[in-house]
Amino acid sequence: MYEHVLSPIDIGGVTVPNRVVRTAHATGIGAGHMSPELIEYHAARARGGVGLTIIEILSVHPTSPASLNAFDPRLQGEYEQLVEACAPHGMKLFQQIWHAGHNGSPIDGSPPWSASDIPSPQVGVVPRPMSRGQIDEIVAAYADTVKLCKDSGLDGVEIHGAHGYLPQQFLSANTNKREDEYGGSLENRMRFLMEIMRACRAHSEDGFAVGVRLAADETSGGIGPEENIAVTQALKEEGLVDFVNISLGNYHSFPKMIGGMHEPVGYELETAEPVARETGEVPSIVTGRYRTLEEVDQAIRMGQADLVGMTRATIADPDLVAKTKRGEESRVRPCIACNQGCVGQLLSPLRKVGCAVNAGAGFETQWGDDKLTQTDAPKNVVVIGGGPAGMEAARVAAKRGHKVTLAEAMPDLGGTLDLASRAPTRQQFKDFLVWLQDEIYAEGVDVKLSTYVTEDDLAAFEADHVILATGAEPRMDGLQMSHPGEPIEGIDLDHVVSSNDLFCEPGATQATRALVIDDVGHYEGLAASEHLAKNGAKVTMVTRLPTLAQDVRSALMVDPALERLNTMDFDYHVGTRVLKTDGQSAELQAVTGGEPWSINADLVVFISLNRPRTDLLAAIEAQSIPHTLVGDANAPRFLVRAVAEGNAVGRSI
Repeated sequence: MYEHVLSPIDIGGVTVPNRVVRTAHATGIGAGHMSPELIEYHAARARGGVGLTIIEILSVHPTSPASLNAFDPRLQGEYEQLVEACAPHGMKLFQQIWHAGHNGSPIDGSPPWSASDIPSPQVGVVPRPMSRGQIDEIVAAYADTVKLCKDSGLDGVEIHGAHGYLPQQFLSANTNKREDEYGGSLENRMRFLMEIMRACRAHSEDGFAVGVRLAADETSGGIGPEENIAVTQALKEEGLVDFVNISLGNYHSFPKMIGGMHEPVGYELETAEPVARETGEVPSIVTGRYRTLEEVDQAIRMGQADLVGMTRATIADPDLVAKTKRGEESRVRPCIACNQGCVGQLLSPLRKVGCAVNAGAGFETQWGDDKLTQTDAPKNVVVIGGGPAGMEAARVAAKRGHKVTLAEAMPDLGGTLDLASRAPTRQQFKDFLVWLQDEIYAEGVDVKLSTYVTEDDLAAFEADHVILATGAEPRMDGLQMSHPGEPIEGIDLDHVVSSNDLFCEPGATQATRALVIDDVGHYEGLAASEHLAKNGAKVTMVTRLPTLAQDVRSALMVDPALERLNTMDFDYHVGTRVLKTDGQSAELQAVTGGEPWSINADLVVFISLNRPRTDLLAAIEAQSIPHTLVGDANAPRFLVRAVAEGNAVGRSI
């Protein structure tokens, strides 16, 4: 089974044991160097059976510093430690080497270097068009970096020529406006990349691979599949490339670089496959939200690529390959492509990769299922509430040897996340819930559904520890945080519902003109709006915040949702509050004041920060039962925290 994905492949004299690749991705682990924490992050995936890891960006020059820098004197010794940790498990290590061009800022605060004076949407500083001397300096820096990687014991390098970074700034007519030998025709625009590859190849030999990452389709007007095929052919003709890794997008199309759950498996193939098929005997890598070895095996069997990226899938479960080889596919923790813990957390103030479904991601030296220890004193643990926090707590506690009972008031497990899975494009939340449910049964948890626990029931459980995971109630008091002393007039009328009401019976709530009030700034308001608009309502979304769904912008979910909503009858107002609603209309006003205005609205969906359900807390405290609150019962937040808290209490009891 899975003979294609599990077969070895030769890349530039390097034998990779299988076709599963972790493509390069920023982690925020290690405070700027290859720390023990970052080494263990990679080593965990080596133990889990991954064939090839391409390490996150390594900067070649001080004009483009990164988390890893070739000019950092610590690096060579740290690489040697990484190689020592991963080599026994067979995983090969390639290093992605990189210059951001106009997407980065030089250490000395001077303007970025680029092909031309076209600024980046990320940095917003007009870059300095590179002189011939600067071009030669950067080419030499790439070559020196390859030598460093080779001397440090790594197996290969990947030149990052995608995602709008410096080599692609030369390749793309959008950013290359030069009139010298580096601009104009494609032959001229690829000259910089060709010089880099020649210089890098001079420092390599058989047994050390040199490849390139290209973006098959950049953005409107930029380099596309046909030109990428020509670049690939030129590299092949000179024997400069041992593999081609084909991706998609740049910072003008950021959500396409890391597609969320709205994208299908293999969503990048439309543009990547034509390039991959032209690489011939040179191995090709594609990516695009692949989650299982079955999906990867099919892509390889159909000739769509030679290797496939499974980066987020192996963040969610480091043991994905090993579990599948053991016949335990159903026990692989699924990546749901919510992007909230990986890229979302990396681009948040935390600046560190994590995972909504795997609390151990980014903390491999401390946490993870492989770090769980059996308890010396098994306890009778009672979990009240069967949402993601409660199920994760029950799973981990049972795995450690405790006797665990989980009581859920509803007929099914899942809690609020089950409601969220009913929203358009959010169905894969259900994958995680199904996995949690299967795991708690597999670990022997005694699950009691349709069991509403009262104060009188507590004593009967004879609990040594209670985990209160009862979630939260929609807060339907009309309070908007911009004006907490002025609740919405008419909030108690029948036409005002919560998002819970909306998704409990998705077909039951009908509207002609709907108003969605988002006082939170997460995805919930967009989900409610899309659901209503898809069902024929004219929808207006209002938020007090300066932008829609600002808390999930880092998860790259907002723009794709707006692209869909912009094809429907939808509009929105930011920096706006609602004064009153009467069942036919609603009165709006800018949060900064000014003249109110009215819109028609026969349905209002009010989304605010909810209230924890803690009715049992006083009784638990009165009976002196050791207890812990987790998830929304502790404080209403979102999936990453819910799972992390459930995991933490399961480890600590």
